[in-house]
Amino acid sequence: MIGLDLDGTLLNEKKEITSYSRYVIKKALDAGIIVLVATGRPWMGIPVELREFPGMRYALTSNGARIIDRTEGKVLKEQLLPLNLAKKALEICGKYDTLQEVYFEGQGYAPNNKKDKVERYHHNPGMWEYIRTTRIWVDDIYEFTLKENKGLDKIQALFSDMDERMKAWRELSQVDGLALVGSLGYNIEVNAAGVNKGAGLVELGKLLGIKREEIMACGDGDNDTEMLREVGLGVAMANGEEQVKKAADYITESNEEDGAAKAIEKFALGGGERIC
Repeated sequence: MIGLDLDGTLLNEKKEITSYSRYVIKKALDAGIIVLVATGRPWMGIPVELREFPGMRYALTSNGARIIDRTEGKVLKEQLLPLNLAKKALEICGKYDTLQEVYFEGQGYAPNNKKDKVERYHHNPGMWEYIRTTRIWVDDIYEFTLKENKGLDKIQALFSDMDERMKAWRELSQVDGLALVGSLGYNIEVNAAGVNKGAGLVELGKLLGIKREEIMACGDGDNDTEMLREVGLGVAMANGEEQVKKAADYITESNEEDGAAKAIEKFALGGGERIC
């Protein structure tokens, strides 16, 4: 089984998947290898091309809070952020200049008054259109969350000021029951304690009869660190953060050079030591 992060890994800086990467994924699927997206994005934030990729049956979303079997149309596993903890996280982040998002059942929601200010909070221009087109925009994110009155997949807060991000991180770290990562460097992602991509991939492997040693994963960001440590072969991108590279067994080329696809060819399709 192969788990692939999206941003900074499978997708290039234009947020596209190249024809070469598509070819390699298809080749792996045809060889009987389970290939899936392992992302911090909600299900509806995954590009349609990958949500509907022939043969790609599973998806790990919201950092592992939800694992989906799209063929059967069901959730295989969910580990939700309790409402009381979500309220605390939103209250803390709400004290700062942030764009806050909440993910419920695979859909991301964001506040209307920040829709025209995405550039202020998302420091990567490649993400601006993605945020505007994949979120449902609501009047008040806190009141919306209270009205939903149920557990969340994830909360994300995007910060315009890094000092404020550091202060918010410190406050959130004092709240028991939260797992914090910041895959973009200027954001904070809040999940329930124990949620991470690595635990999710290993759990899916157990459900499918796949050993940890038979799982490969590729990633670049903070929320990929545990994933690369947990699986049998962790592959970091050349453009990845230093802590991610330290957690990896192998460093491949960058996301602009189809590094993930090249690693799949090398380790899973006969180009090197086979693990799958």
